[in-house]
Amino acid sequence: MTDSPQETDPQHSAPASAGDSAPATAGGREPAAGGRSAADGRAAAEGNPVAAPGTRTAADVLTPELLARLTRGVLGGGRTANHSPFTGEKLADLPESSPEDVATAFERARDAQRAWAATPVRRRAAVLLRFHDLLLRRHPEVLDIIQLETGKTRLHAHEEIQGVAVAARHYGLKADAYLRPKRHIGVLPVLTKVTELRQPRGVVGQIVPWNYPLELSVGDALPAFVAGNAVVMKPDTQTSLTALWARELMIEAGLPAEVWQVVVGEGPVVGPEVVRHADYVSFTGSTRTGREVARSAAARLVGCSLELGGKNAMLVLRDADLDKAAAGAVRACFASAGQLCISIERLYVHESVADDFLARFAARTRAMRLGSALAYGAEMGSLVSARQLENVTRHVDEAVAKGARVVTGGRARPDIGPLFYEPTILEGVEAPMAVCTEETFGPVVSVYRFTDEDEAVERANATPYGLNAAVWTRDGRRGRAIAARLRTGTVNINEGFAAAYGSVRSPMGGMGDSGLGRRHGSEGILKYTEAQTVAHQRVVPMAPAFGLDDERYAALLTRGLRAMKALRIR
Repeated sequence: MTDSPQETDPQHSAPASAGDSAPATAGGREPAAGGRSAADGRAAAEGNPVAAPGTRTAADVLTPELLARLTRGVLGGGRTANHSPFTGEKLADLPESSPEDVATAFERARDAQRAWAATPVRRRAAVLLRFHDLLLRRHPEVLDIIQLETGKTRLHAHEEIQGVAVAARHYGLKADAYLRPKRHIGVLPVLTKVTELRQPRGVVGQIVPWNYPLELSVGDALPAFVAGNAVVMKPDTQTSLTALWARELMIEAGLPAEVWQVVVGEGPVVGPEVVRHADYVSFTGSTRTGREVARSAAARLVGCSLELGGKNAMLVLRDADLDKAAAGAVRACFASAGQLCISIERLYVHESVADDFLARFAARTRAMRLGSALAYGAEMGSLVSARQLENVTRHVDEAVAKGARVVTGGRARPDIGPLFYEPTILEGVEAPMAVCTEETFGPVVSVYRFTDEDEAVERANATPYGLNAAVWTRDGRRGRAIAARLRTGTVNINEGFAAAYGSVRSPMGGMGDSGLGRRHGSEGILKYTEAQTVAHQRVVPMAPAFGLDDERYAALLTRGLRAMKALRIR
């Protein structure tokens, strides 16, 4: 685990699976015989309600036939496994790729990429549109897999379906416009014909985290494919089945199988090899590892895009609709158990409405139903690993020991599953508490009070991160003015993160320690291309001609340059 517990670190070990150690509780205590202690019983009685249990199990979903089909073609002679956060049971034995397997995957992808790049853009885009339709038709299959691998609720898993479908539709319909040749005025108008072409980079190396295994795997790969690239992807071992399911669906939609290679294995082994062979690197993960990826890519003079950590802030102004703000804060703070890079971990509330807002927010948080069923109904699921639970527990316990107050939550819930932790609201958090400045990446939010909006903006910006922010106000103009002062890649007004993220025509990414580059919109596809300028000079050369000597040629050019400025030729 890196300095940020966000995602798998390709240079370090992957997050510990639920089966790696005994289930942990908030104080590091193991349950008593029979699976529960007296403290666990009190937590169940006093804490968040539990959603109705489900009837279907991992064995019902991950049949031997499905597992054999999904892992067919994955290079690797070794074996590794992933485990269910809900129960700790093993989900699948997976092929484990070696450095030599990664090299072979790149060779295969490179061979296939040439023919794929020669395929007309509209035919490549048609694959995305067919994938869109297949995904919406068959999404219940992958909802089960996402839940089993991540511990999410079904509705939070469905958010990934929404995001991927929107991206597939957008790039399927807009790729031709983004990629078509563009005419520019040449150095000598009319006489110099200039065309800008967009050439694919080649083979993109993609390193994918565990927290959004569909959205951040195929969702990020779609623009790379339609731009004419092949992809060698390293998903996190914990969530490899989701990526492999998406690959199978893309092949069914018409993507040549060799164009998308998947390698599976430990981050320190496989991750650096992906970076070493790639023509461009797409990485989502911790800031610490992002720096290492950037250094390795720079040493080879290849580009990279990095979405890294965040410590995102929400500002609730004095004129906010408090019921809507409280409901929005629940979504913004606790979606996917807070294991979302753009979720809110710092909540700044105007002093005049703080008590009222906090009462409403806490009531909604206490009422959240926790559960592990492969069905709709639960409002928050599990953390993904023992390591995530340990980090969340450490942040909360340290803050309380140093004087912070738990408004609600603050406890593990092993009565539901080994890695469940209640949605938690803290007040009285101050530096140097870890939860004040470090990314928790769990269902924990700290509430701070302010009296002046300038102060709130300054405090929200007082972090090296700059990924996402939110502002709640009834005054749209005021909200937009404050948004423009926040140093983050996206800002949502009267929403937590979904409004900006879902608007795929617009760029999404981070400032500062939150990363480089953008996904979505034109930047999200053009980053997977190299710009090429083709200039066709006609009639006269770019040199003295028609008997002009150097002096008269220079004088002619000088007059021409003055004229072009007067005519405002750009």
